[in-house]
Amino acid sequence: MQFKIKKSFIIFLFITMLLFNNNLYSNVSVKNINDFGIISLMYHRFEENKYPSTNIKISDFIEHLKILEKNKIHFVSPKNFEYELKKNKVQRKVLLTIDDGFTSFYENAWPILKEKKIPFILFVSTREVGAFNYMTWDQIREVNNEDFVEIGNHSHSHEYLVDENKDLIIEDIKKSITIFKKELGKNSDFFSYPFGEYSLEFKDIIKSLGFKYAFGQHSGVMDETKDFYELPRFPINEKYGEIKRFNSLTKTLPFKYKKIIPDEKYLLQNKNPPKVKIEFYDVKNLKSVSCYSNEGNRWRQTNIKFENENMLLINIDEKFVGERGRINCSLRDPSGFWRWLGLQFVISDK
Repeated sequence: MQFKIKKSFIIFLFITMLLFNNNLYSNVSVKNINDFGIISLMYHRFEENKYPSTNIKISDFIEHLKILEKNKIHFVSPKNFEYELKKNKVQRKVLLTIDDGFTSFYENAWPILKEKKIPFILFVSTREVGAFNYMTWDQIREVNNEDFVEIGNHSHSHEYLVDENKDLIIEDIKKSITIFKKELGKNSDFFSYPFGEYSLEFKDIIKSLGFKYAFGQHSGVMDETKDFYELPRFPINEKYGEIKRFNSLTKTLPFKYKKIIPDEKYLLQNKNPPKVKIEFYDVKNLKSVSCYSNEGNRWRQTNIKFENENMLLINIDEKFVGERGRINCSLRDPSGFWRWLGLQFVISDK
């Protein structure tokens, strides 16, 4: 999977860096935080420097692990995922995920994770296994033999399935499940949407086929209020993996909400721009929240207002342009950490 790096994206990174300036954490206190949630990180390639939008330099990856260990941030085992999400609230936690199963992961990152026995999920698309620059089934089985590893399902074809009809999506996912059972003895409970894109119909298919959890690539921190079939992750690449910014990601908290309107994240043109409402649970100082979107194909601060004490209205003035529409909202917590919530819409051309 490749990200498209645009000028507007660079501007957003700059905005994010301003929000997450490390000076804000000089007097951080975590004593009053009653739920840290789980920070989920998404990696792809390791030391493949000609793909900066999906690559991380191995020296930076090693530094990421050192930062997590230094801050005593617990690595979540996929086998204990739901317990860690619902019960173990007062410990700082992170879930590592790696998408696509590139050979560079196996050659450069896997030896480090194996030596340290750091838990993670490796999401693979069954059609690509054994192709050029992708891991083989023998390599995947070697990784899967360790009890701290989960091999997650990433579809069969890794095509833009969200644009396809229901029958084709079902056929693709069923094929991947059949191959998982043949090669690994079972299918995974974990699914990662290709390109992080999903619709209500796609979600329902994943539920019906027996998966328990599904991940997108919208940013945010997981907690028990999140839809288990729309779990967020922070994408990490050469720009997003810069050490100062990575430090800031370790100081994010879940932004708990009751409901997001619209439910449908697959946006037809007659619904673009969407009318977005977020009903939050009680959050201190909620009126200080800030939201940014890439409406009109450039990142900007959006106009917001409150319908009531906990209902936020996000007024998107221009249509989302391109393949994805994004909204990110942040609120500084009294602890000095930041509550973060990201939304992603898939923009249909219909």
